[in-house]
Amino acid sequence: MTGGAGFIGSHLVDRLVEHGDAVIALDDFSTGRRDNIGRHADSGKVRIVEGTILDDALVETLVGDCDRVFHLAAAVGVAHIIANPLGSLQVNSRGTENILAACARHERKVLISSSSEVYGRGGRVPMHEDDDRILGSTVIQRWSYATAKALDEHLLLAHAAHGLRGVIVRYFNIYGPRMDPKGYGSVMATFVRQALAGDPVTVYGDGLQSRCFTYIDDCIDGTVLAMETQPAEGQVFNIGDATTEMTIADLARKVIEASGSSSTIVHESYEQHFGAGFEDTRRRVPSAARAAERLGWTAHVGLDEGIRRTLESWGQTAPD
Repeated sequence: MTGGAGFIGSHLVDRLVEHGDAVIALDDFSTGRRDNIGRHADSGKVRIVEGTILDDALVETLVGDCDRVFHLAAAVGVAHIIANPLGSLQVNSRGTENILAACARHERKVLISSSSEVYGRGGRVPMHEDDDRILGSTVIQRWSYATAKALDEHLLLAHAAHGLRGVIVRYFNIYGPRMDPKGYGSVMATFVRQALAGDPVTVYGDGLQSRCFTYIDDCIDGTVLAMETQPAEGQVFNIGDATTEMTIADLARKVIEASGSSSTIVHESYEQHFGAGFEDTRRRVPSAARAAERLGWTAHVGLDEGIRRTLESWGQTAPD
């Protein structure tokens, strides 16, 4: 597994170990944390390898030692993409190319994690896997992440046409325990951190942009089902809970209330934080019909319950 020490990756490691699998976790620890999976390494159930997916020789060796590959490693977070567009593009495109080429040579089944970002500005709602993509100009670095993740999907599907067994999952705002407390790529993590510290909770723009939030346990359920469902090979699946759609301003209020925080909400322009020319998607809502029909997947953890569990995991019990 790549990205095995990260937020989503570490939860997937937990699930695989629970199922009796031996796991090799490759991570460069740029955002992942060793203590997320350290207990499994101590027990001998997980082998942690510090390295990068850009190291094609290392990738070749590790893929050869596996029977299937979960590829979750990526440069994530809009702020990070804008700050380091070249490095992010290299990891998110060349790194995936290394993984897929090695899986093809060794005939290993592979799952790659993609993102709701591939839809870009979005068209119709809810968003279906086969919908057109609507992106902004290439001079706006914010769209380079969406382009790189779409390239990852194209690479897998092209390899699949030549016999590679693989599947793609598109995640929609995954949250839960072990989110990076710095809010790296997660509005939920940022709000929880700010609320628990009693700091102002920062909402960009007017706060009326809406998103859907998917609890980590549901995400892992969908990921494992996608890998284990043979008829799903060569397909793309949204893993997102459309029932949780909420404006960002309302999410800020919900987190403040659930945490019992004294925080206030402050609004900041996109330009103040991301620089001039930043573009955002007004509404992003997935269709989960394909995942329900072909994988048997539905989300089970509602937003209130998910936030409560997340707060508890950060040492804060939500009030009654």
